[in-house]
Amino acid sequence: MQTHYYPAAERGTKDIGWLQSNFFFSFSDYYHPIKSAFGTLFAFNDDYVQPGKGFGIHPHINMEIISILLTGKMNHKDSMGYSTVIEPGGVQIMSAGSGLKHEEYNIGEDKVNFLQIWILPKLQNIIPRYQQRAFPKEKRRNQLKTIISYEEGLEHCWINQNSKLLLGYFDAGKNLDYSFNPVNKCLFIFLIEGSININGNNLPARDGLGIWDTDTINISCKAESQFLIIETPVNQK
Repeated sequence: MQTHYYPAAERGTKDIGWLQSNFFFSFSDYYHPIKSAFGTLFAFNDDYVQPGKGFGIHPHINMEIISILLTGKMNHKDSMGYSTVIEPGGVQIMSAGSGLKHEEYNIGEDKVNFLQIWILPKLQNIIPRYQQRAFPKEKRRNQLKTIISYEEGLEHCWINQNSKLLLGYFDAGKNLDYSFNPVNKCLFIFLIEGSININGNNLPARDGLGIWDTDTINISCKAESQFLIIETPVNQK
């Protein structure tokens, strides 16, 4: 098993008052020559948005853009006609495809914290798509829940890539194995809260770990923990 450790303290940062961002990979004004992406995982941002503020209407093309809301309340409006509200445990994905525009604002009274994740698409210039699902934390205890998959289904969102995203929320002392087909696949694991050990690698909250050259990992929860697993191709084909 090969790993690359991504400490939270070494993330790039951006603070423009209404928005505080933490970047694992080069994004916006942050550039790191050897942190451009991890496989087809192009961006992973840990964002905080002040009440009443947000991202005005802006375009995207040929990118799978995922938002996972951890705290607060945020809206979504786009050029496809969707107008929705996302709350904690909410997950949304846009397959930008041939092009779309959208906006999102903090419409609650508290600060929003959400994960913004970009994954390179499998097919280019598809018809743009939007999906939203809810995965309340209290309904995920001691479960590893698929939130996004390359397989279509009623209980998760679909992605235009051979990727899968799963949310785990486990009590202290719980152990679990995660197995996958290792051919051209890698894992990126982000610890939202708690403390976990992955095959001997300790992760405190907000750290990330990239993994490849294996087909199974073991996750041991040292405290009550919530984490995200991203399984995605190493190379685009």
